[in-house]
Amino acid sequence: MPKPDAPLRGMDDLLVLFHDAEKPRERWRIGTEAERIAVRRADGAHLPYEGRISVVAIFEALIREHGWEPEQELDDGPIIALRRADASVTLEPGSQIELSGSPYRSVHEGKAESDAHWADLQPVIEDFGLIWLGLGSHPFATVDQLGWVPKMRYEVMRTYMPTRGPMAGDMMTKTCTVQANLDYASEEDAMRKLRAGLRAQPMVTAMFANSPWNEGKRSGYKSYRALTWLHMDRDRSGLLPFAWKDYPSYRDYVEWALDVPMFLVKRGGKAYYNTGQTFRAFLENGFRGVAARYEDWVVHLRTLFPEVRLKSTLEYRGADAQGPDMLYALPALWKGLLYDEDSLRGLERLVDPWSFPEVQRQRDDLARLGIRTKFMNREAADWAGEILELAESGLRRIGETNAAGEDETVLLRPLRDLLEQARCPADRLLEEVGEDFPLRQAVIGAAGL
Repeated sequence: MPKPDAPLRGMDDLLVLFHDAEKPRERWRIGTEAERIAVRRADGAHLPYEGRISVVAIFEALIREHGWEPEQELDDGPIIALRRADASVTLEPGSQIELSGSPYRSVHEGKAESDAHWADLQPVIEDFGLIWLGLGSHPFATVDQLGWVPKMRYEVMRTYMPTRGPMAGDMMTKTCTVQANLDYASEEDAMRKLRAGLRAQPMVTAMFANSPWNEGKRSGYKSYRALTWLHMDRDRSGLLPFAWKDYPSYRDYVEWALDVPMFLVKRGGKAYYNTGQTFRAFLENGFRGVAARYEDWVVHLRTLFPEVRLKSTLEYRGADAQGPDMLYALPALWKGLLYDEDSLRGLERLVDPWSFPEVQRQRDDLARLGIRTKFMNREAADWAGEILELAESGLRRIGETNAAGEDETVLLRPLRDLLEQARCPADRLLEEVGEDFPLRQAVIGAAGL
């Protein structure tokens, strides 16, 4: 791996990150990143970054009582993250809290570690009178009511992103996801997983739709989070049309990334905002006397938000945050689909006929109706059932078990229970809450963790 300050000279330097990340199958692991919203139990008010009851207060308690280490962008800057061993607690722009666990061989192991870390957080937020909401989007607050985390990149995004799409503010400050990170063995393996994952992702979004409210009322969408992602910066998000080629490559991903505008360049604690410049132009011409380095490329890749993102792992990013019963169904689903060769081939056979224009056209319906809609002239619930069966069969063949001897299909049982009733998590929530008022307390009762 190059040093962070190594100069970038051309395509070979840009590709090295992906080649260096390749791992043989026996070293494959799976990681889970889960975001949550904290609100006041009494009235649903959002959690600010600073104050007596705030993100900073929670972080200080975790540092003091549980041995987490603070991270700052500058030596005297605000705390923007915590780290302990290979796990981290980070923040999204609107103070959504994200826990990233260590990568493990089995989802069972990752679940055990993440459950322990969330257990650290639980008494802290209860002492503050807070509660987690296991939802894909903040159900009550407007963008103006949500503060901003003081992170350099977020300050750029706050100004720039709303110029790129009308719902960019909602996407940044309100939304929460659960993400699965998977390894790859080679360029061919990475591109197969990217290609199949991007085709299947809108259906997976519908299967995990879990954000039916916005600003205190029903939004009309089962996944308001997915709706916001359809109306923000299209330069850096979406389904990546090049992945519909028969044999996409690392170079295709790099060529796409090079033409996405940058956010900023950091040098010596100073941020140079350069949103008007693509990385291709920065690589060729520099910016204000600053030449491109390897660390700039790594940072730029983090500012790209496709539904499946390629970095040192493949990140499957298109699902709403979930409650505890469904949280680990997402990484289990992707592991079963992509880490077993028979299931991966089955997924490819299933999704290869789906054209880019047709999948793109139906993303709004899947966000609005979940799996209770038509997709490719067939019930979406039937497609979802086939995807789930492929994942289950893959996990059975992989055969990694917990202490009770159960394989990882046990983590998919809540998803199967919903799909057998042609429902997604939002359907269950809407049935439980109904039209109850006050809506805030009804939602907190149904979605509070």
